[in-house]
Amino acid sequence: MRPALASRAIIFIHKGSMSAQIPRYILWSSDRLDASEPFQRRWLLRQTLLHGLAEDIRTLDFDEINRELDLLDLPPDIDSLWRTYLRQRSGSK
Repeated sequence: MRPALASRAIIFIHKGSMSAQIPRYILWSSDRLDASEPFQRRWLLRQTLLHGLAEDIRTLDFDEINRELDLLDLPPDIDSLWRTYLRQRSGSK
């Protein structure tokens, strides 16, 4: 079972915290991540979209996903899912 601490860590990052504890199922190679560094922030976004739980994904900034999607190098099926969702979401505003 995955730890329940994920959403709190992601919220910290997306509120602009300089660093935060990230759950091991998202960040397994280190204990910390510098969210102010664009490469690391983008990497965390990708990892969360690939390995995060629904509660983790709910905490993400969908406008940021939309801005970064071309740079995330997601697998085709996940990329397509997000492009479709974001297109529908923007059309419903």
